[in-house]
Amino acid sequence: MGHIPETAVRPATAPALRAPLLAGAAVGAATLLVALRDPHVAGSYGFCPLLELTGLACPLCGGLRATHDLAHLDLAGAWSANALWTVTAPVVVVVWLAWLVAAARGRPFRGLSSTAGWVTLGVALAFFVARNLPWLQPWLTPWI
Repeated sequence: MGHIPETAVRPATAPALRAPLLAGAAVGAATLLVALRDPHVAGSYGFCPLLELTGLACPLCGGLRATHDLAHLDLAGAWSANALWTVTAPVVVVVWLAWLVAAARGRPFRGLSSTAGWVTLGVALAFFVARNLPWLQPWLTPWI
């Protein structure tokens, strides 16, 4: 009888697939809602408290509009709403797919390193500053 090495692919179990599938379903449902209910219509999803109180656009401002545009394959519209999210959304999808594949193969998903988390935070802060600089606002800030 042959010995199966510890590193062999193990078949997926329902509990292992549950988390990535539930996460994917939740994000998919939210994306469908945003695709069907246009956030370009003023007041359709409320307002950004930071923008309302300070006039500063946070890194997330325009994210719903960008998601709507991405769902409709309008890359230029998405970029004009939130350039950072337009670049980040496909990365999020790839990370989710890696999580799903790891779960399907019965392997643990290690996720991103803490360094990647710090880099992400730094990029978000740099984007926050850049989109609020007067000379970059016409290109980075989604004023409606």
